[in-house]
Amino acid sequence: MSTHETLHLDPAAREEARRRLLSVKGHVEGVLRMLEDESVYCVDVLKQLKAVDGALKKVGALVMRSHLTEHVVTAAQRGDADRLVTELMELLKYR
Repeated sequence: MSTHETLHLDPAAREEARRRLLSVKGHVEGVLRMLEDESVYCVDVLKQLKAVDGALKKVGALVMRSHLTEHVVTAAQRGDADRLVTELMELLKYR
């Protein structure tokens, strides 16, 4: 975890992220069960993995929006613009 700031999510966004991650957890557990069943078709596994990927991307977008709203938008006011540009450049490597 970064030492720069803390996670600022409004309660609704935090709950939505939590709900989506619980869904991801369920999907991953389902995929694990599918892999134990030799009769499962590979394409079905791939569809479930795509669903997991999509859900994770949505959680990432929630956190990114929060970061942009809570930190980036006000960076110039706080005098943090240069640091945040560097941080965002690093973050873009993972998106």
